[in-house]
Amino acid sequence: MEPLSHSLKQRHLTMLGLGGVIGAGLFVGSGAGIGIAGPAIICSYLLAGALAMLVMRALGEMSAAMPASGSFSVYAERALGRWAGFSAGWLYWFLLVVVLAVEATGAAKIANGWLPSVDQWVWVLVFMVVFTVSNLAAVKNFGEFEFWFAALKVGAIVLFLLLGTLAIFGLLPDTDPIGMANLTGQGGFFPEGFGGVVAGMLAVIFAFGGLEVVTIAAAESDNPAKSVARAVRSAVWRILFFYVGSMVVIVALLPWHSLEPGQSPYVAVLDSIGIPGAGQIMNIVVFVALLSALNANLYGSSRMVFSLAERGEAPKALLKVSGGGVPRRAVFASVAFGFVSVVLNLLWPDTVFLYMLNAVGAVLLFVWALIAVSELKLRRMLERDMPERLTLRMWCFPYLTWVALLGMAAVLVLMLFDDSARPQLLWSTGAAAAVLVVAWVREVRARRV
Repeated sequence: MEPLSHSLKQRHLTMLGLGGVIGAGLFVGSGAGIGIAGPAIICSYLLAGALAMLVMRALGEMSAAMPASGSFSVYAERALGRWAGFSAGWLYWFLLVVVLAVEATGAAKIANGWLPSVDQWVWVLVFMVVFTVSNLAAVKNFGEFEFWFAALKVGAIVLFLLLGTLAIFGLLPDTDPIGMANLTGQGGFFPEGFGGVVAGMLAVIFAFGGLEVVTIAAAESDNPAKSVARAVRSAVWRILFFYVGSMVVIVALLPWHSLEPGQSPYVAVLDSIGIPGAGQIMNIVVFVALLSALNANLYGSSRMVFSLAERGEAPKALLKVSGGGVPRRAVFASVAFGFVSVVLNLLWPDTVFLYMLNAVGAVLLFVWALIAVSELKLRRMLERDMPERLTLRMWCFPYLTWVALLGMAAVLVLMLFDDSARPQLLWSTGAAAAVLVVAWVREVRARRV
């Protein structure tokens, strides 16, 4: 078996960490969170971001010490047993390929708006083929592709923050200083009370999913241990800054209840400060963001299923690697399910595909919990046997790891009592239970052999 390539550079990893997270959830979906929490959405993002930061720090510690293409699936297996590695890997793979279909469909809807004569399904097919080819090419080419995609998104957010800050202080033409009117004058900073902050957190926490892909990619970098440590440090802080900074600008410039459901708050802000063609500008940015996330998720899913095959948890046929170090069969396996998901979305958008989306709704939290539990166990092992590999350490171990676990447990309980989030929790729990049953059956069979 040929080894995977090791041609990803530091800049590729850093941008991959950003590219997998900054998507339509921020540019469009953040409006729903603002509508729930008002200006206090800033606190919601801070809480959700703090939880994501703790999880990524724990994952970064393990990835820097033991780089692996299967990332947290490998660490869960080492810490808790085969059942945990199997469950974490397959649940995350399922999550990525379903989200991949959502991103392809979202990008197709935008493209269809530009060229209505081309059916939406045709655009989906085009995107899936293009990104399959991209992922079948040398991994360095994939890294370059994702680097420039992510750079455009980051540039758009930086420009938005700059223009928004100037508008807040009345430094743009035909603008006056805003002051605190929109932050405190529309029912106060907490118009819906602390309950609004909690509901807002439920609405935005899953926007931080995708950061994990950078630790999967680290195994294909030229210096895995050093690269993943730097990428995790930079990606988490930058994303927190972009997310929270954007929310500060939005709720400072606009009355929070003025945003229409489904409308991008970014477009509303740019319109309010007189940027011509704001809607089309953001359409282009969202379009690129969706394609970038699609590209990153196809990469992450292929490497995860390849790692599962390496450990005997997926068909060995998926281990075939090209001369350029690309697991092509693993790419085809991931994109094949992506195509199936897209067809289901096009045929039954309100039934089958909705169930699939619900089935992965809370999977991210289950994976994060396995990451935290694995770190608790592996940290002790590393300190005892390989202390020199602990180049990136979890803060205040083990206390903040336990804080992260308690935070995830609290979010799951809140989802259970939230009418809109409960179906996601129940369906995701069912999907996780099904995977655990398969893992248990495999364990029983292995013991009998």
